[in-house]
Amino acid sequence: MNLLTIFILLNIANVVGSTIRSLCTINCNKWVASLVNSVYFGFYTVVIVYTLCDLPLLMKAGVVALCNLVGVFIVKFIQEKLRKDRLWKIELTVKNRRADELAADLSEIEIPYNYVDAGPHTIFNIYCATQKESAMVKTLVERYHAKYFVTETKLL
Repeated sequence: MNLLTIFILLNIANVVGSTIRSLCTINCNKWVASLVNSVYFGFYTVVIVYTLCDLPLLMKAGVVALCNLVGVFIVKFIQEKLRKDRLWKIELTVKNRRADELAADLSEIEIPYNYVDAGPHTIFNIYCATQKESAMVKTLVERYHAKYFVTETKLL
């Protein structure tokens, strides 16, 4: 195999490994994060040695840039496809005169909610179990010019 091909393959593996390492460091327990980091940085030593190979500097920079562009995109795409839906709580506030209309819209699309009258405003607590429901509520937020914040459930 020629040097350029080896360099490209090593960099693709490096980018994928680095992205997985970052995700594991943030999202996994300390044992998994430690194991993934140790394997990645052991492999990274090989990448560093090949970075010193006899290829033109601009070619190496271009390969690294393209591998990062493609590699990170692929890992994040796979991560999004594997992500399980979680319950999201969206708390939003609308003026009282719009509250009945918003409640009717939420009931129509069958998204669970409750609300509290808070003086000149009404506070809605909306519970979205899927990404599709969250997108529908986002449309309502924009339609009603609501102030809102979102909380994601966490695993215990």
